[in-house]
Amino acid sequence: MTLVEVTDKKTIRAFLEMPLGIYRNDPNWIRPLDKDIELVFDKKQNKAFRHGEAIRWILKDGQGKLIGRVAAFVNKKYKTKGDTGPVGGMGFFECINDLTAAHILFEACKQWLQEKGMGAMDGPINFGERDRWWGLQVDGFQQPLYCMNYNPPYYRDLFENYGFRLFFNQYCYALKVKDKLQEKFYMRHAALAKDPAYSARHVTKKELVKFAKDFTVVYNKAWAGHGGLKQMDEKLVIGMFERMKPVMDENISWFAYYNNEPIGFWVNIVDLNQWFKYLNGRFDWWGKLKFLWLKTFRKNKKFNGIIFGVIPEFQAKGVDAYMIVEGGKIIQGRQLYEEYELQWIGDFNPKMMNVAESLGTQISRRLITFRYQFDPSLPFNRHPLLS
Repeated sequence: MTLVEVTDKKTIRAFLEMPLGIYRNDPNWIRPLDKDIELVFDKKQNKAFRHGEAIRWILKDGQGKLIGRVAAFVNKKYKTKGDTGPVGGMGFFECINDLTAAHILFEACKQWLQEKGMGAMDGPINFGERDRWWGLQVDGFQQPLYCMNYNPPYYRDLFENYGFRLFFNQYCYALKVKDKLQEKFYMRHAALAKDPAYSARHVTKKELVKFAKDFTVVYNKAWAGHGGLKQMDEKLVIGMFERMKPVMDENISWFAYYNNEPIGFWVNIVDLNQWFKYLNGRFDWWGKLKFLWLKTFRKNKKFNGIIFGVIPEFQAKGVDAYMIVEGGKIIQGRQLYEEYELQWIGDFNPKMMNVAESLGTQISRRLITFRYQFDPSLPFNRHPLLS
């Protein structure tokens, strides 16, 4: 077997196309857009390169056939508690069902990360934010959400055989859009609705900058500092919202306010994979034309929950119920969607898991973020619970 570093157009193409053989007969696999994978490794576009670096490899057998791929990364902004010292990452792992091949790929990551001073590696994770390419799927094998990892069941054995251990579980939750919420949601909503200081609004494209700023305020108060998550820059969020604009349904993302000050958000997006699954990874001029046709003429009946948050001062007051019921009036009333699925929630965040479960959802899939400690004599600790 031969390990080859990805350094030019030929090896980049091999890296992107390597998974095709593995998923050829898997009806659930949706090929990611090539541009979304390459964005991670683009030093000009991925801001993680400002404080980190990445490397990737492909693996060939004795006849030159592609049998695996993997990437490793160091990110100084990736902070998790532990006794190992700095933690690196590995991801974008694909491999035939062969322990030797998998070990070669894992060893390449380990050696490179040790040279960079890391004491452990988490994987499979992203070189960037947690909302993309994070975790190994172990339950609920079905079509993946946009930019969500998907893999054959045997990958878990490859990871655990090498010595990776469960760092935290990632749960997704789903429900039918037409289903009525639990009665307690309506009671909590009614209590807050009596106070005119509370209000809720859905996003509008003409005020996108305002909502991006409101998102930044709530996120930095509710999320920053938890589990290694960092403060978000307002300009970065505005750029994110602008990129979402072409595929945004204004009526499915909601904000809560108290005396017109942002106190919570419930951000959702149409499941783009329901369109992208017809593009075979391409988003060139032909892919864009095809996407526009699909978006115009093929109804998308699923939308996904991206992130939910309430600032600390208003938590446990029913703001979540108030916002969801207000949104539900329009979302359920329009009858455009049939399915709703929340992006993963880590088991280190029991409060958010309780919110998701209280909606009447069911666990739709489970992924795992694994950790491999380079010094096995050190104590192993799972991801700490959020306070």
